[in-house]
Amino acid sequence: MNIEKMRRTEVSSLPLGFGTYIRKMKGESTFKSNLNYVDLMISAVGGLVAMSIISMIAISLGYPMVLGPIGASCLLIFGAHNGPFSQPRHIIGGHFIATFASLAIWDTFGRSFLTIGITLAVVIIIMVVTNTIHPPAAASAIVAINTGAGWGLMLSILLCSVLLVLMSLLYNNLFQSRQYPKHWI
Repeated sequence: MNIEKMRRTEVSSLPLGFGTYIRKMKGESTFKSNLNYVDLMISAVGGLVAMSIISMIAISLGYPMVLGPIGASCLLIFGAHNGPFSQPRHIIGGHFIATFASLAIWDTFGRSFLTIGITLAVVIIIMVVTNTIHPPAAASAIVAINTGAGWGLMLSILLCSVLLVLMSLLYNNLFQSRQYPKHWI
């Protein structure tokens, strides 16, 4: 009986037809936000300071390729500090898991079109299961497997992501209108 109920649910969740499929692509109403220019400048200055310091470290370690994914994390942590993907667990955990999985796949299977795709699929599964979803971390995985930088990249990614969280902790909490983090776990 349970199986039959589950099958009916699965069937009812399928699109009714091509028209339904196309209507779903239309989206919903447009999103409008009230822009707070003071908050925007606070975010921009935080990003400027953090990326400048992190850039010096990443380049001195010999891994400038981490600046793309870490820069995207920087945007989230300063521009959307309240968001779920901006919290420390997601930033540090996401970058760690994605980079580790990517390097393990690269080490085992090498780099190919298929392993790049497999890497992203594995990273998605692991981040969702461990509740460490952080979109820029997916970029860390692709950078790790695509550049073949090796396991030294792991130190650079971890150091930069921990440093980013620490800088956000110190900077964002200077302002009465901000609190970081919203939660640690």
